[in-house]
Amino acid sequence: MSEIRQSRLPFAPWADARTRRLPGIVPISLAEWLEVDDAYGAQMAERERLIASCPEAVLALAPEAQAAARELYDLVLDLLPALGFVPVAGGLRRPDGVEVALDPAAPLATLGRLVQEDLCLMREGPEGHVLAGAVLCFPAGWMLAEKYGRPMMGIHRPVAKYTEDVGARVQRLMDGVQPGRVLMRGTAHHSNAALHNPRREAQGRAPEGDLPFIRVERQGLVRLPKTRFVAFSIHTYVVEPAALSPEQAALLAEFPIREAA
Repeated sequence: MSEIRQSRLPFAPWADARTRRLPGIVPISLAEWLEVDDAYGAQMAERERLIASCPEAVLALAPEAQAAARELYDLVLDLLPALGFVPVAGGLRRPDGVEVALDPAAPLATLGRLVQEDLCLMREGPEGHVLAGAVLCFPAGWMLAEKYGRPMMGIHRPVAKYTEDVGARVQRLMDGVQPGRVLMRGTAHHSNAALHNPRREAQGRAPEGDLPFIRVERQGLVRLPKTRFVAFSIHTYVVEPAALSPEQAALLAEFPIREAA
């Protein structure tokens, strides 16, 4: 059960008609892509722990994706000063005061110690975009080792709502993502799981017992202009129902969450 939670929910996908249904895509600016919320310090401490203790579970990078990882690293670093990051000797001071050394030779691990978002690199392939690299600390019921190297339909194989039709629409959106323009969508689940919740496909996604929290993912798609890879980001919020605003709570009653994770 997650002990790391936000005190409010900055983004509720059920509260906006545009994000309520799959694929639920909304264009946003690059400046709106990454976020720092009130759980930043606690989430980053957990990310540090996972990257240090089990890097094989949360990091992956194919040889053909190394240039894309470095391009993503440079792109994200350019955005961080506007989010409250301060340059220090050899690194950056995060908004929680922790100083992180910058290591361009380990771009995904470094980014994983700086931003709350999990970051996945997707390359074009004959069967659609393929997961070729990631720093994935907070999977919601899936395992990086199982999804790494798969195309989109293979990644979402156990998800009933991710039909061939939805997959085709998402693939067209990924093909159409242009540099400098972010596409954002969201998912929401009832949950009792920890932030780091890897599950094998054979286990299924549905948790057991009470589901006292709401887990939301704010997902982004960004085209890297040089390598043409698509970066897929996941910002995870976990809140108690009492943390919802009155409007969010009212709309949740009108448009209830069906999934659990």
